[in-house]
Amino acid sequence: MEIDRHLIKELRNIISQARSLVVRHVNSLQVVSNYLIGQRIVEFEQGGAERAEYGKSLLKCLSTELTAEFGRGYSHRNLDLMKKFYLIYKIAGISQTSSAKLLPVESADGVSSDVIMISQTLSAKFKLSWSHYVFLMTVGDQKGRSFYEIEAINGDWSLKELRRQCNSSLYERLALSRDKDGVQKLACEGQIVTKPEDNLKDPYVLEFLGLSEKSKYSENDLETAIIDKLEDFLLELGKGFLFEARQKRFTFDDDHYFVDLVFYNRLLRCYTLIDLKIGELTHQDLGQMQMYVNYFDRYVKLDDEKPTIGIIICNKNKKSLVEITLPKDANIHASEYQLYLPSKEELKKQMDEVQAEWEDRHGHDES
Repeated sequence: MEIDRHLIKELRNIISQARSLVVRHVNSLQVVSNYLIGQRIVEFEQGGAERAEYGKSLLKCLSTELTAEFGRGYSHRNLDLMKKFYLIYKIAGISQTSSAKLLPVESADGVSSDVIMISQTLSAKFKLSWSHYVFLMTVGDQKGRSFYEIEAINGDWSLKELRRQCNSSLYERLALSRDKDGVQKLACEGQIVTKPEDNLKDPYVLEFLGLSEKSKYSENDLETAIIDKLEDFLLELGKGFLFEARQKRFTFDDDHYFVDLVFYNRLLRCYTLIDLKIGELTHQDLGQMQMYVNYFDRYVKLDDEKPTIGIIICNKNKKSLVEITLPKDANIHASEYQLYLPSKEELKKQMDEVQAEWEDRHGHDES
């Protein structure tokens, strides 16, 4: 008897999704358990001078006992992380009565109703895996940590993706183009894309391409490397981008023109054209992109779609050249790229400078 391939495909899908749900459930329970363990240890250590003194050797003793009974996962370091996790993510309303006094009222399966209620509350709060939270705890800036947590949840980022976005200073690069209120909103709500500027970065960080700053490479080499690492480039590009074409050709007045990379953004509902330049930005580059954008707006985009965006990613940007060459309402932007991870300290310094300039201008506008 020949097996129906469609049936096999459906069954595989059911099994895969079920396994995925099991993994998510296990991860959620681990995070909840670690939070409650951390909370209970902190509460115990805060129970007076005698306990505080005892606390110096507490984690070592607890590690020995718990490892003997429950196996790996309860090392001195892990218990210390659980404490830190509770202290960083402490939730109002889940107080000392939660982990220390999970008493009596039990359901038929022997699980305290308090435990069920607390687990549900914490599961709704902590939607990432324990490994995600261990990494997030290394982010010293509270606003940045909040931003990365929100984005990891909304984007369903793997731990690898979270590490990469944090190491590439995504929060700092997005914050550079925002005023004080915008930075606060970024930390509280994550990246909300409603206009082209919400997705723009300067610089774009392309360390994943494996190209060296010192080596000689052409624009074609850069383009090929991006196509080879398209998934990583889409992550760096921002939210909502779908890849459409490389070297997209169009003909005008019997001349052929080629756009390096064409994307469509489903959130903004518009085309995004990208031109790659390994040298310094010139006014000819801006004029060429203006022509590309005009062509797409007039002959490609649908009536109900938003205007086309043009982005020139170059080795060296000239903001003053962009300002003098393009009209203020031009939907064309130029950003630098770099082939190495940026310095968080330098970006933080730039953020402080931009915020100071904005506040100075804002103050003058009000006076």
